[in-house]
Amino acid sequence: MRYMLTYDLMESIRNTNEWLGASARAFASYPVWGLVPHPAFKLLSAWGRVTERSFARMVIKPDWGIRTMVGEDGRDHLVSVQTVVSRPFGDLIHFRVSGRPPMARRVMLVAPMSGHYATLLRSTVISLLPDADVFVTDWKNARDIPVSAGKFDIEDYTLYLVEFMRHLGPDTHVIAVCQPAPLALAATALLAAEDPDAQPRTLTLIGGPIDPDAAPTEVTDFGRRVTMGQLEHLAIQRVGFKYAGVGRLVYPGLLQLASFMSMNADRHAKAFTDKIVAEAKGEGSERDAHNRFYDEYLAVMDMPAEFYLSTVARIFKDREIARNAFTVAGRRVDIGAITRVAVKTVEGANDDISAPGQCVAALKLLTGLPEDRKAKHLEPGAGHYGIFAGKSWRNNIRPLVLNFIDANSGRPKPSARLQVV
Repeated sequence: MRYMLTYDLMESIRNTNEWLGASARAFASYPVWGLVPHPAFKLLSAWGRVTERSFARMVIKPDWGIRTMVGEDGRDHLVSVQTVVSRPFGDLIHFRVSGRPPMARRVMLVAPMSGHYATLLRSTVISLLPDADVFVTDWKNARDIPVSAGKFDIEDYTLYLVEFMRHLGPDTHVIAVCQPAPLALAATALLAAEDPDAQPRTLTLIGGPIDPDAAPTEVTDFGRRVTMGQLEHLAIQRVGFKYAGVGRLVYPGLLQLASFMSMNADRHAKAFTDKIVAEAKGEGSERDAHNRFYDEYLAVMDMPAEFYLSTVARIFKDREIARNAFTVAGRRVDIGAITRVAVKTVEGANDDISAPGQCVAALKLLTGLPEDRKAKHLEPGAGHYGIFAGKSWRNNIRPLVLNFIDANSGRPKPSARLQVV
């Protein structure tokens, strides 16, 4: 399937459905149908609105939408997003709060490159902003990166993290969410061996596949069943002529979205059916719960083919991180070289993506780190999303992570002075 034809076919199907939705909405909204008060026209118009919006969102990068914070003095503090390090495949961005002095806590939030944009961590950023200066790895859509920019695999990803950590300096606290957890661990180990003074103070790994075999899930089972040849044939395509990355091999976002949706098809079907009925009744709104969730969920990005394939081959199949056999640019990365960075793992008891046991396996690899600098937490009743963005994160995990940061920062605990609006 490594063809532009299949890539452009998927884009054509998406574009056609968006057009059908717009046409149905426009047709069923003509005032003349008021003379024929039949519910079918309202349903058709509602279906059109929901369909047009849903398929349009699939190719639009969501906005962070974090604009102001209210200080304890009652004044609004503007929040701006600034790029501090720019690279072809991803930037390091900073959420700058106007009128606020630098915070004692400096957090680098490592967003996953797994189909969705970094904006998936919007609520995580919002929850951390009152108590920390927040930096986020903002990965770019591979379809928009020219072939001349070269490849991007898990070794390049790791080197990006090393560069970002060096830029922020040793007073940084790194929080890696899901997919980047093993690579954030490797990047820290690389710094520990080659540039110890640039290491972060703490590393928090949330729901990441450090050892996928520690607790099998559908994701790990799929990785075991499918050969690399089959995976490349089924998942990899070339970007079509519409985008700047024309000719680049990618795992298309639309194909990833189809996979995401199929895992919970019944639940998604019910959600859209309920939304169409609500719109037909006049009970829908622009920013209701459905639109807030699906505007983000449906926005997908293409992943570089070499990154996706090397992740499956080296993290899941060969378990290079779990076996402490990972290499970057021909250099072996020894996890045991980490001797100063405090490390905490967070898992959700009901996580069906990175099941309990996969992430905490990192602590066994840290043979050179004293036990009093290791910590772990298993959140009861929490699923994968909940451990970094849901109620479990806000009420339980976030305070624990901030306490862990303070306990290993060598500074007095800073007070939270601002809250997000």
